[in-house]
Amino acid sequence: MPTLLDFRRRIRSVKNTQQITRAMKFVAAARLRRAQEAALAARPYATELARVLRSIMSRIDQPEHTLLARRPEERILVVILTGERGLAGAFNSNILRKANEFLRPYKSKKISVIPVGKKGRDSLKKAGFTFAAEYVNVLARVNFGTARDIASVITELYAKEEIDAVYIVFSEFKTVMTPNLVVEKLLPVEPTRPEEETKEEKASAQVDYIYEQPKEQLLDKLLPRYVETQILRAMLESSAAEHAARMTAMESATKNAGDVIEALTLHMNKVRQAAITKEIIEIVSGASSTA
Repeated sequence: MPTLLDFRRRIRSVKNTQQITRAMKFVAAARLRRAQEAALAARPYATELARVLRSIMSRIDQPEHTLLARRPEERILVVILTGERGLAGAFNSNILRKANEFLRPYKSKKISVIPVGKKGRDSLKKAGFTFAAEYVNVLARVNFGTARDIASVITELYAKEEIDAVYIVFSEFKTVMTPNLVVEKLLPVEPTRPEEETKEEKASAQVDYIYEQPKEQLLDKLLPRYVETQILRAMLESSAAEHAARMTAMESATKNAGDVIEALTLHMNKVRQAAITKEIIEIVSGASSTA
């Protein structure tokens, strides 16, 4: 049976753990605020760029570009964004499970991946996936240069016809408690379906833009920028979602540590009370025997 000293040591150890998890929660909350602002700021630009690109494509009878070429999807490239570190609850495992669910129908195809994030890189390497490239330690501070490098690898492979389709899997920041796992098709660029268009998109499609350059030349500029922007947005969303998941996980861990401390304190008090009662009984018994 544990002694009072064992209980005190255990309680002290749990309190130290609780202090660490509470500090990590505050750090994650501070980082989340900056990451959330960056993710929300990137959304309007990415949305408008995609809208302008699809508007130009709809005004060209037969748009021709290496990044618009459609081929049977026999060689699939998937960009998977995970976290750099653990202690974020089920954040990384949920993304990897979503990626595996998406790739399951393509088992007979040739699949290559680009992991972004150390946790995803390690798991996908153990699973035996073929890497087209890998990027680690890039989500702590997301910058456009990394997104441009990833986009350059993707567009080069697609232009050389080494891959037929590109998808991206990431966790989109929705709220602190509920992330949104997303699978998006990057290439070839899909035109917006009429039933999926919003009122703003329908109104934009009816506007007759005046372009300074021929529409075909605009595609040469917009398509690479579109890929770069979508990857940058996904990186910012994933970074914010990771910080939110870590903050939630550390808050839960802090609460659980408090529950453990409360339970241990209760057991310790019971043991101490039992010891005191035993001593009193021994004293009373001794006094009775001498009398």
